[in-house]
Amino acid sequence: MPWTVFLLFLIACAAAASTGSIFKPGTWYQELAKPSWTPPNLAFPIVWPILYVIIAWAAARVAVMPGTAHAVGFWAIQIALNTLWTPVFFGAHRMGTGAVVIGVLWVAALCTCIAFWRHDTLAGALILPYLAWLTYAFALNVAILRLN
Repeated sequence: MPWTVFLLFLIACAAAASTGSIFKPGTWYQELAKPSWTPPNLAFPIVWPILYVIIAWAAARVAVMPGTAHAVGFWAIQIALNTLWTPVFFGAHRMGTGAVVIGVLWVAALCTCIAFWRHDTLAGALILPYLAWLTYAFALNVAILRLN
């Protein structure tokens, strides 16, 4: 796997992450009712960079293989949806729409995982922590929606 390919996918992840700098949770989010299992705010800037590095690595492994355009296409869809969630939830304060976005994101990430797994078992396995976090984030989004 060439490092340049990895860097390309990491840059795409950094673009997705940048929405967190633009659309911060702020007082609106702090004042929302949240479930008891909401992680501390410190968890997010720790977990997301790790996940972004892992999913960039997985994508770089698959992207250099022949016949993987569809798998990389799923990755592109999921990173676009990942980029969209923050402005929808934190920027527009649309919790319901955010739940839809993250639900579709979860499906796209699952498709990415399956497609990657078919080409490279390690790449598919690298998507699993991301799927686990998205599952948790989706449940949190829905719980916040219900409580507010």
